[in-house]
Amino acid sequence: MPTTETTRLDLRISQKQKIFFEQVLEIGGFRSLTDFMISAASEKAEEIMEKHNNWLASENDRRLFFETIFNPPPPNAKLKEAMHKHGKFKTDV
Repeated sequence: MPTTETTRLDLRISQKQKIFFEQVLEIGGFRSLTDFMISAASEKAEEIMEKHNNWLASENDRRLFFETIFNPPPPNAKLKEAMHKHGKFKTDV
């Protein structure tokens, strides 16, 4: 039977936060505050990683993005008009 190595993570929170989290864990059916905190942190971490990994999902997306950043196309007529309206138009563009 494989064993899982564990480590300790200390966390300081206000008494008000602890009471609130304890109420939530009871409602959510968690066995302990530790289970709740691990579940909540894991959920948020997965959400962040998913957003990060999907931002430029394909190689073509990455290539197009960086190509546009490093070699932007010249401004078109509508962009020049918008820049002029906002007083940021430079005649050398």
